[in-house]
Amino acid sequence: MKLPLSFALLASAASALAQTSAPMKPFGLVIHGGAGVIERKAMSPELDAEYRATLQRALDAGYAVLEKNGPALDAVIAAVTVMEDSPLFNAGKGAVLNADGFCEMDAAIMNGATLQAGAIAGVQHIKNPLHLARDVMEKSKHVFLIGDGAEKFAESLGYEHTPREYFQTDFRRQQLERAKQLEAKKDNGTASVPLGPASPGGLRDEHFKREQKYGTVGCAALDQHGDLAAGTSTGGMTNKKFGRVGDVPVIGAGTYANNATCAVSSTGWGEFFIRSVVAHDISAQMEYQGKDLRAAAAATLAKVAKLGGDGGVIGIDARGNVMTDFNSEGMYRAYHIAGQPPVVAIYGDEPR
Repeated sequence: MKLPLSFALLASAASALAQTSAPMKPFGLVIHGGAGVIERKAMSPELDAEYRATLQRALDAGYAVLEKNGPALDAVIAAVTVMEDSPLFNAGKGAVLNADGFCEMDAAIMNGATLQAGAIAGVQHIKNPLHLARDVMEKSKHVFLIGDGAEKFAESLGYEHTPREYFQTDFRRQQLERAKQLEAKKDNGTASVPLGPASPGGLRDEHFKREQKYGTVGCAALDQHGDLAAGTSTGGMTNKKFGRVGDVPVIGAGTYANNATCAVSSTGWGEFFIRSVVAHDISAQMEYQGKDLRAAAAATLAKVAKLGGDGGVIGIDARGNVMTDFNSEGMYRAYHIAGQPPVVAIYGDEPR
């Protein structure tokens, strides 16, 4: 039976209204640029503005992918690439220098939908280390490649051989010199002063040593398909020796993603984050104990603190809840969830 025109129009309008009023699937991302002794009094207004602008650019790059219905993995890559290309952060260009005066970089990425992961460590000529970590995940049979082997794999894929000098900055050279001076004072020949994205300027020795435990960039994202991903990239710690590798490329320590729980990226004193298996521990508490993301993160950071370590974590869960938690004075961080205004923060008294 043919419906009256007025009834058909009403039915069509009702259908359109139902579609427009349907709840939006949550999506968004959260990023970090390292945690540490980040204090207002040690930061010039100009440098503060520069950090915030770069964090915003990274956030916008990742969010643009998600907004166009792109995958979480692509959003993670887009956001982290901006930070790897910035000399402000300890990843890619601007990475800290090892004891021999050059950069050794680590990175990892994980797909929460499949639990696939890729990681690299100790690379010296890869402009954007997180890109290579993703290729390890998607274009090899392996999870973790290191040093020359990782670089040969990159070469087989056509990666450009980036000169060591590209990554180095005057500020990082000054930090290395300062770290060597402090090491000489200890007179034990093996000590290393961990380095992160410290603010330029004269710092007291104790402040310097505390600040330099940190440095990493990372992103955790949730896309409109409900898939989670996390990625992390770092230059490690300044003056590092003996092929030292921190938590970033260790899946479950610095990086983890699982659609059933959350995606997490860590930044802190890597040795303690490895021992605490930080990123996976947060996910495991959610999966096995039913904790929410924030409670799980707080409990894990408490374990790290009990061991003597500190730092921070960022994460997003399957429902779009965001976490940026740290037990240091500050953490460069930002997040943007669909339907909400973006947030960019640095200090401990700003939104978490």
